[in-house]
Amino acid sequence: MSRHGTLRRRTAGALVAALLAGAVLPVPGAGATPRADATADDGAWVVRETRIDARTIDLEIRSPALGITPGLVRLLTPQGWSKGDGRTWPVLYLLHGCCDIADYKAWTEYTDVEQFTEDKPALIVMPTAGRIGMYSDWWNFGLYGSPSWATFHMTEVRQILERGYGAGTRRAIAGLSMGAYGAMEYASRYPGMFGAAAAYSGAIDVLAPGIPEVTQANLVAQGFPLWGGLWGDPLLQRARWEDHNPALKVDSLRGTQLYVSCGNGVPGPLDTGLIPPAVGALIESNALVNTLLFVDRLRARNIPATIDLYGAGTHTWPYWQFALHRSWPVLASGMGI
Repeated sequence: MSRHGTLRRRTAGALVAALLAGAVLPVPGAGATPRADATADDGAWVVRETRIDARTIDLEIRSPALGITPGLVRLLTPQGWSKGDGRTWPVLYLLHGCCDIADYKAWTEYTDVEQFTEDKPALIVMPTAGRIGMYSDWWNFGLYGSPSWATFHMTEVRQILERGYGAGTRRAIAGLSMGAYGAMEYASRYPGMFGAAAAYSGAIDVLAPGIPEVTQANLVAQGFPLWGGLWGDPLLQRARWEDHNPALKVDSLRGTQLYVSCGNGVPGPLDTGLIPPAVGALIESNALVNTLLFVDRLRARNIPATIDLYGAGTHTWPYWQFALHRSWPVLASGMGI
């Protein structure tokens, strides 16, 4: 299917979802006892499982880490996968970006990931991270508590999938924009968790000039007006910002196969108008500056990475589909496939 064809799938996908509404499986309902083989250590469990099509399954998780926020995950299962058969599979986590209403569905809404991975022997995991969760356990002005996105992803989702959905321990992670930050943040925070990590068009160095202000502006735009709820004030709580900055933790990435890509903001052959050209150009050109800072830190520490600065391209989905395809050999190697 062409790239433009995959974008047209959104409307068809909505029809399919409606037709399959009766395929919701009430994995145990309200008041039922959670399945022991699909429950995380902190009690997180699957309250609803919805089969969208032959390969696609959506999970709704009751998550202590997220509180009242539903923990939503979309899975693409590999050929030969069968729930509960005892077989395990390599796992690729695909992370979405900021402010996209498609959220955990975005990769399947806007790219050909379903077709591209059809013959790949890996379980593809696409979890929600909120509109701007920043793949972090929030500080909440010293109160902590929910949302704790890192705990949700790296403990609750991981344990549930390993115990009930055939997820193995050979893992890779990739993401775009905010998800690019998330991929490198998780890979550096949990050394050895992932065999490979890929970042597409990301602002990975969160203490680079202007990035704290942009982060706060995005938080305000998404309904979080108070400065500091995420990691605190970047000056008064600088140590916390540094702790969440992969660019300052690159030594933790040593031994993980890395792929870092970005365009330069000049409209290129894949631009489709999903994002206004001027906006996509501005965001991508700034992402490139930040990406280069991160790459410089990797090189200064002699940490190997595949760097793909592919030139013309804006901050939009066709380029991230392109980046997923280009990075697949690195991701597959990290998963041992």
